[in-house]
Amino acid sequence: MSKQGFLQLFRPARKIPQTIWSSDRPLNFRPKLSTIFALVSGLWIFGTGEAILIGAGIGVSPWTVLAQGISEQTSFTVGLSTFIVGITVLFLWIPLRETPGIGTISNIIVISLSIDVMGPFIPEQTNLLTQIIQASIGIILVAIGSAFYLTANLGPGPRDGWMTGIQKRTAWPIGRVRAGIEISVLAIGTFLGGVFGLGTVMFALSIGPMLAICLGIVKKWAI
Repeated sequence: MSKQGFLQLFRPARKIPQTIWSSDRPLNFRPKLSTIFALVSGLWIFGTGEAILIGAGIGVSPWTVLAQGISEQTSFTVGLSTFIVGITVLFLWIPLRETPGIGTISNIIVISLSIDVMGPFIPEQTNLLTQIIQASIGIILVAIGSAFYLTANLGPGPRDGWMTGIQKRTAWPIGRVRAGIEISVLAIGTFLGGVFGLGTVMFALSIGPMLAICLGIVKKWAI
């Protein structure tokens, strides 16, 4: 591969691409096997990335901060707390008249399960350098997992659907809606005892560009 071709491979995508496994519509209750595989494997990779980020011990994504906070106040695992948060947010879709798909329900179940199953196998780091490296690996896996499950096109996750539903009803800019949700969730999670730190900042600054790069790679590889 030439240098130009290599650089083109890592060119960020501007939107979610259509792939050979993409469903032709979000509300598809009889998707192809390849679509289901992309969805489930992507969500499992996403949850594994979150577990790795938790193990790094320097802060996690805002929604996982909330799950950690709930865990601190209860006897629930982080995975179970993530599941409860997902179900709660799904109920918030009702006044927004959003419709969940297979991907929405799978998002709640598979990510929660992946965090709890993979968590015990993830080493907990105490040295700052290894913590940063492990957090970076976790963020990369979250981006890779997101690229797979988003391109499956079987419905948004509960948090994404809540965001788009609010935007439709209020006509507020999508960026402001997402920022408002993330900041609110982070504040509540931190108050409850979730871990906010360097890893949280790393996630906030890098997940967008990293996801765009992963979607770009998928676009080149799977059309």
